[in-house]
Amino acid sequence: MFKIILLVIVAVLVVFAIVVALQPSHFRIARSIVIDAPPAAAFAQVEDFRRWTAWSPFEKLDPNLQRSYPGLAVGEGAIYDWVGDKNAGEGRATILESRAGDRVRIELAFRKPFQATNFAEFVFKPVGDKTEVTWSMSGERNFMFKAVGLFMSMDKMLGAQFEDGLKQLKTIAESQPRG
Repeated sequence: MFKIILLVIVAVLVVFAIVVALQPSHFRIARSIVIDAPPAAAFAQVEDFRRWTAWSPFEKLDPNLQRSYPGLAVGEGAIYDWVGDKNAGEGRATILESRAGDRVRIELAFRKPFQATNFAEFVFKPVGDKTEVTWSMSGERNFMFKAVGLFMSMDKMLGAQFEDGLKQLKTIAESQPRG
């Protein structure tokens, strides 16, 4: 009887490992919003990490978050380091590409609570006299994240945070004087 139970457990684990291994390695999460402002208004909020405290939901995860901005203030090469509690973690964001009013591409190097490198991108698309802003994040999922993904939807979890951040970004960008 013990052997049968052991064989069943091993079989279940093997099937689980196969199912996990067959999950896609690449992920992409994206949300968009239309802002009643020109692309430059939203772009200015994104390309300057110091402005993220006003709209990014991730800035609110730890009220004692430690921030530093070594190097350039804005644009390509700008860096934002953070150290926080278990909710905010620790990492570095670096702007890899910044094209005025068009896009900002960021490398996110997470150190805690897990190590990972992902990429965030903000795309600003004129829609008449308004702007559609799309915030996305993409990267590779290792075996552990594939397994967790079977039980928790990263798209739903992070997507909701992206939506909240975009709503805050919209409020700020729409309050800027049009120039």
